[in-house]
Amino acid sequence: MSLPLKLLIGNERVQTSSTADVINPFDGSKIATVCLAGKKEMNSALKAASDAFQITRKMSAHDVSSLLKRTVHGLIRNKKRLADAIVAEAGKPISLAEQEVERTVTTFNMAAEEVNRCVGELLPVDIDPRGAGRYAIVKKFPIGVIGGISPFNFPLNLVAHKVAPAIAAKNTIVLKPATQTPVSSFILGEILLEAGITSGQYNVLPCSREVGEMLATDNRVAKLTFTGSPPVGWHLKKLAYHKKVTLELGGNAAVVVCKDADLKWAVPQIVAGAFGYAGQVCISVQRILVHKSIFAKTVGMLVRETEKIKTGNPRNKNVMVGPMINKGALKQTVKWVNEAVEEGAQVLIGGRAKGACYLPTLISDVKRKMKVVCEEAFAPVAVVQQFSNFTQAIKMVNDSAYGLQMGVFTRDLDNAFTAFESADVGGVIVNDFPTFRVDNMPYGGVKESGFGREGIKYAIDEMTETKVMVIKK
Repeated sequence: MSLPLKLLIGNERVQTSSTADVINPFDGSKIATVCLAGKKEMNSALKAASDAFQITRKMSAHDVSSLLKRTVHGLIRNKKRLADAIVAEAGKPISLAEQEVERTVTTFNMAAEEVNRCVGELLPVDIDPRGAGRYAIVKKFPIGVIGGISPFNFPLNLVAHKVAPAIAAKNTIVLKPATQTPVSSFILGEILLEAGITSGQYNVLPCSREVGEMLATDNRVAKLTFTGSPPVGWHLKKLAYHKKVTLELGGNAAVVVCKDADLKWAVPQIVAGAFGYAGQVCISVQRILVHKSIFAKTVGMLVRETEKIKTGNPRNKNVMVGPMINKGALKQTVKWVNEAVEEGAQVLIGGRAKGACYLPTLISDVKRKMKVVCEEAFAPVAVVQQFSNFTQAIKMVNDSAYGLQMGVFTRDLDNAFTAFESADVGGVIVNDFPTFRVDNMPYGGVKESGFGREGIKYAIDEMTETKVMVIKK
């Protein structure tokens, strides 16, 4: 039996008696054992991060940028290892795992570049007579220790979206990775150590929810950034009432297909957005809203495109839909689809489990209060609904507790801007699926989807404090 992966605290490997196995979601095999942190270890990590901040806050922009660039080189050298780890621990299809590694390289590259754009400004306070003879200098400063809690579905790049801006802003970070998928975070730790991080700048502690809550309650943490479920996120916000918080809590993304849409382009994109990685993406397509004049044609095309999807072993390059993350997620998907059918919905394709996987599923004749409509399925399940006019479509988009991103396929710019101005979401993607994200975009939502924004520049803004200095000559 291999030794368990040890915690990373202050650039030291720390072993604990409490451990957890990391299980391959596809075949149920054990791929690793990891140490779990207790309150003692979390306290040590917070001290290490606090001590490190006294060093990192004084780093030059050149040194920070160079550190991030060395990290990029380390990621590139470890591409295959990282992709293999993501497939094994998350069950993500290999083609998508490789994309995630590439995106992580981009994320750290963007952070390195953004360091050189973190400029202040000279504010003209003499616009007021009282400001005559005075200069005001505005600058952003690091805030300290960042507490990061990351989910299972992007075990590397969503970690990078917390770690890279934290380093770029000269902060330190204590990370609680998802216990299902901690291996990528440890490999990233090796890469950062090799790149030359300050001792305590990056700490990795898989742990229980109770121990993880210290990141919300401990006064040494200046900001909490959480990606995960709404109940956990809002609970942590209550605990972290006295500090900065970013919550990215998921959604049930809608895509609007207008009567002038290019269906040959739209349908494959929608299907990929709905079923890629078994729909276990916060901005996965869940609600497909189609104009009534093209409804039958579009549904037929969606079914035929869905029939092409390969489901099964994520090691297979042709597979788009791999396993659900665990048996609980699979069981919930089966339950929700069966409930919808019992209430009158019709399964157009799919609608059943296949081993650890759930077949890509399209459902019609749904009602707004069905869980597959109003809740976050986080599964390869999408519903199709029709609308009569664009105003109605936007009302349907907004008829949700969530508001992360939406898509709209149209050639009409008026429709595009109406969606931009009226949809209660954090992002509107025109002529593409709502699953589209480039890592420099401001990413986040409203309502139950949380608040605050990721995306390197925007995350740095939220991980810094703006100060002004006024000088009288």
